[in-house]
Amino acid sequence: MEAIARAIQERRLDASIEIVVSSNPNAEGLKRAEFLGIKTRVFEQNAFPSKIEYENAIIQTLHEHNVGLVLLAGYMKILGVELIQAFRHHVMNIHPSLLPAFKGLHAQRQAVEYGARYSGCTVHFVTEDLDGGPIILQDTVEVSPEDTEKSLSDKILEKEHVLYPRAVQLFAENRLKIENKRVVIL
Repeated sequence: MEAIARAIQERRLDASIEIVVSSNPNAEGLKRAEFLGIKTRVFEQNAFPSKIEYENAIIQTLHEHNVGLVLLAGYMKILGVELIQAFRHHVMNIHPSLLPAFKGLHAQRQAVEYGARYSGCTVHFVTEDLDGGPIILQDTVEVSPEDTEKSLSDKILEKEHVLYPRAVQLFAENRLKIENKRVVIL
């Protein structure tokens, strides 16, 4: 989130952050957003009778703030069908692997344990298929034999901070077209 905000401030990204939403009231992203003067809202799932009502409250808030693109950054929950459908092809996520490899949690650990020579990050549109939506951009890092989950995570994070704003800028420029499961950059 902070990398996106910084890219906007530096005019590398023609966008605005209308609101930061979190399910965790103690999330570091909320503190950083508040420091930057960005509106925030917390939705604790256990405060709602069902996941559908929880997501409908989020959807309503996003619509109230005229959100045109939802960016997942540290949102460690699987989105429900309602939210995905409400923002079809308008939800992006960044994942710390070269999808379709190493989906889900601890992708960096998976890459190290597998003995991958390269890993990286992927920005993709979110669909009902976990980490399986159309790929927008990817970037690679070399995995050294000395790498740990932490050291690989740090290398990938540097790439994520560059790649995610680039993908958002392509979206803002209306240069992304989805054909079947492939994203074509116009």
